[in-house]
Amino acid sequence: MTRELVLVHGRSQENKVADALKEEWLEALDEGLAKNDLELPIAKELVHFPYYGDTLAQMVGGKSAEEAAQVIVRGAEGADDEARFTRAVMEEIRKENGITEEEMTEISGAAVVNRGPQNWEWFQTVLKAVDKYVPHGSGNSIAHFTHDVYLYLKNSNIRDTIDTGVGTAITPNVETVVVAHSLGTVVAYNLLRNSGQQRGWKVPQFITVGSPLAITEIRKTLKGFAPTRCPECVTAWFNAMDERDVVALYPLDKKHFPLDPAAPAITNKRDVKNKTSNRHGIAGYLDDKEVARKIYDALIA
Repeated sequence: MTRELVLVHGRSQENKVADALKEEWLEALDEGLAKNDLELPIAKELVHFPYYGDTLAQMVGGKSAEEAAQVIVRGAEGADDEARFTRAVMEEIRKENGITEEEMTEISGAAVVNRGPQNWEWFQTVLKAVDKYVPHGSGNSIAHFTHDVYLYLKNSNIRDTIDTGVGTAITPNVETVVVAHSLGTVVAYNLLRNSGQQRGWKVPQFITVGSPLAITEIRKTLKGFAPTRCPECVTAWFNAMDERDVVALYPLDKKHFPLDPAAPAITNKRDVKNKTSNRHGIAGYLDDKEVARKIYDALIA
């Protein structure tokens, strides 16, 4: 039986046409396949693109990155935990990108102390520091990304709605290669791990690109749902990242994303040269020669 392909997108895809987005993904994949003198080995009708962009935007309230940041750190109702989560993510990104306290002081004009979740001055300084010191980084984009990840992880209504939509794209007992990007890797991993085996899904190859799964707060929150493991319905897991991609802070390796049980282990590719402006765009992952070949090989096996 011919294998199928499911593509799981990330955030910031609202107000777009699902079929057009699917075509953008496939065009980028075609570029990567052409570097191997290959073409997509299955009919496009067997490629499924579950679209949740508008649903996510509507459910998170449609706030701008600046508005979302203010809600997080200024203590809107129920925002204390989100402020803590976001502060921890931003602090980890700051440290891993080598932004020093001295550089923070240079931006703010005075020493900025990370006193706790609702520290607007510290938060604003971190956003500006990412803009200034992280090549191709955007503080507001990271804040908005963190906001959306938090709501997916912490709001069961949002999570269940997105999971239901994505889950309809996978047919029980049909071998399906799953490729996920950015927030989509969090969605796909959580869904495959929690529901895959009981729903009869068969995923011979799970491919994640530009994944934030190893960021500490994201990993810890997911671990609170179930043990960190390769989903039981998944035979092999391949993860690709550009080390300049701020969202993909770490590889999914033993140090940053330890599995229990340890096998099957995740294969990591860390040398993608993503051509997009922020080094995170899906086009710069799917047109990678090795990533495209991995998808091709999984579809014809």
